[in-house]
Amino acid sequence: MSNTEFIIRSTKVVTLDGVRSATIIVRNGTIAEVLPYDRLSDGLYIEDVGDLVISPGLVDTHVHINEPGRTEWEGFETATKAAAAGGVTTLVDMPLNSSPVTTTADALKKKLVAARGKLWVDVGFYGGVVPGNNQHIQFLIDSGVLGFKAFLIHSGIDEFPNATEDDLRSAMPIIANHNLPLLVHCELSTGNPQSIIRNLDESTHGLVESHRPKSYHEYLSSRPAQWEHDAIELMIRLCEEYGCRTHIVHLSSADAIPMIHGARAAGLPLTVETCPHYLYFSSEEIPNGDTRFKCAPPIRERDNKERLWNALKDNTIDFIVSDHSPSTPSLKCLKSGDFQQAWGGIASLQFGLSIIWTEARQRGFSLNDITRWMSKKPAEIINLGKQKGAIAPGYDADLVIWNPDEQFTIESSLIHHRHKLTPYEGRTVYGKVKKTYLRGAKIFDDGSLHHQPLGNILLST
Repeated sequence: MSNTEFIIRSTKVVTLDGVRSATIIVRNGTIAEVLPYDRLSDGLYIEDVGDLVISPGLVDTHVHINEPGRTEWEGFETATKAAAAGGVTTLVDMPLNSSPVTTTADALKKKLVAARGKLWVDVGFYGGVVPGNNQHIQFLIDSGVLGFKAFLIHSGIDEFPNATEDDLRSAMPIIANHNLPLLVHCELSTGNPQSIIRNLDESTHGLVESHRPKSYHEYLSSRPAQWEHDAIELMIRLCEEYGCRTHIVHLSSADAIPMIHGARAAGLPLTVETCPHYLYFSSEEIPNGDTRFKCAPPIRERDNKERLWNALKDNTIDFIVSDHSPSTPSLKCLKSGDFQQAWGGIASLQFGLSIIWTEARQRGFSLNDITRWMSKKPAEIINLGKQKGAIAPGYDADLVIWNPDEQFTIESSLIHHRHKLTPYEGRTVYGKVKKTYLRGAKIFDDGSLHHQPLGNILLST
């Protein structure tokens, strides 16, 4: 089928005005018109998907693709195929865990070369803020990064050390001048997780590391919520001082919500994301030794999870992204079950829509909510809110067709990530993706991917 001009319609199209029956006219990869369901144009190919939902393609602004340098962990081809299969049509690659890390314009060029001809969906890139690279920030901006990422604690990758307050003070005025977001991993401590856990006392219910390396509770105690609170407090202060768009990534502690709410009420340009694993799992259900669940910040308690959902309801949390952070199976230390040694990261890029819809529908949320959290708001943070994330005239014809009532079990045979390791394996979820369109081209259709990659590199201008 040619994607030059055609019609796709459904009785359930998620538009900016809500869910309604509609006809979408696609012309040259763009949504030309959104018309009433019965309005058709003679001579155009029509794909009628009946009662299946048509939503904007998902925008995932937090993905670790790891290429070049650690392609054995993931890679552009496998990550973007998984994205297409999950209805994700736009993603943004984090500046780690590739090698070299994207902290210079030269490193970004290596990324662009590595990505060429391997993208099944559209991909943008962040630069990194690390000690000593302040002079590279403007060059990264000129080269087209969509924002910057900084850690306030060791990232797990020695090539990407955490930024200090002084580093942030040097970087934020430059970033603010170009209206780009600064994304921050908010954990702040005076030590590191390995040393902290050895010194835990009975007040935090900790035990000596060597005694219980498989204990999830011990791992959770080793990264206390106070680390997040202290870091967020710092970023709110710097956000107010510099007026830099500041984004808190993967919020896990609901106790930080009041200070975030206060900052937002004061008009600060502060935004917040959370992730499927914080909204689906709770610490009480994680078996000791099952390191598939290890991530940082950690998955917290059931009550904490419900408060995160409430923060989505009142718009204190802006959106949901995957923080897809895979590694080789050996780095997850499944045989030893050692949470302190295992790589911290969860693979979920392909299944975010289904995971979130499964939980959201139980709590009375709507298809409009899903679209706001997983398409519209993430597109806005990377300054693509007029191009991606909505079904409206002038937007890219990035569409996902899915059945919100169909259940399926996440099995390794379905997974397109390079490695099949995920804590979601065996979980039965609602919301089966049927078809995915990228700029009017069908890139995924009932389990099959398009025969060639059609994704573009997205650079800021």
